[in-house]
Amino acid sequence: MTMESLTQEARHAIMSYNHKKAAEVARRAVDESVDLVALIENGLTKVMVEIGDAFNAKKLYLPHIVAAAAAMNAAMDILAPELERRGGSMGEGLGKFVICSIEGDIHSIGKDIVAVMLKIAGFNVINLGRDIPMTDIVKTCENEKPVAVGTSALMTSTMINQKTLEGMLKKAGIRDKLLTNVGGAPVTQQWADEIGASVYSENASDAVIKMTAAVKK
Repeated sequence: MTMESLTQEARHAIMSYNHKKAAEVARRAVDESVDLVALIENGLTKVMVEIGDAFNAKKLYLPHIVAAAAAMNAAMDILAPELERRGGSMGEGLGKFVICSIEGDIHSIGKDIVAVMLKIAGFNVINLGRDIPMTDIVKTCENEKPVAVGTSALMTSTMINQKTLEGMLKKAGIRDKLLTNVGGAPVTQQWADEIGASVYSENASDAVIKMTAAVKK
């Protein structure tokens, strides 16, 4: 089966909230040794962005988001371990990287993909999960002393919390001791510049390239 066919099947599985079908497509992708990152970014992530846009436009509601996320998670439960296996032992001891979906945001798929890719690249990833209170993010950064903290926001309504977090890290006296990475469908380089974030990442591959370079600088 072609990459295009698998991508379309994956999109359909997520859009129809069919977690069994999503898992089946993921297994076939693994068995056929296709480019899993491309499948995730061009198939799964893009369709979740579309669903998120529909939610923001009030064309879909929270139960639809939850159902789509469940289907996506069913696929990622299969794809993530295989990504790590294929990556092998590529770790270069790049340091701790705290990552999460910002407070108010229940989306986790894109963030989880980035977490896997960063781990393969050599970071010790601390994945806090989704909808994480900003006070908890700051506390984790104080306790773990990471080289970087990354937050994902899939909705314009939660983007503002990335800006708030920058201020909270400064108030805690640790902002200049770590890099901040922001990403998510509505997030742009302009937004990162506006709030003072260290790095903007468009997708998982971009995050790995930019954050690896930033840490090694």
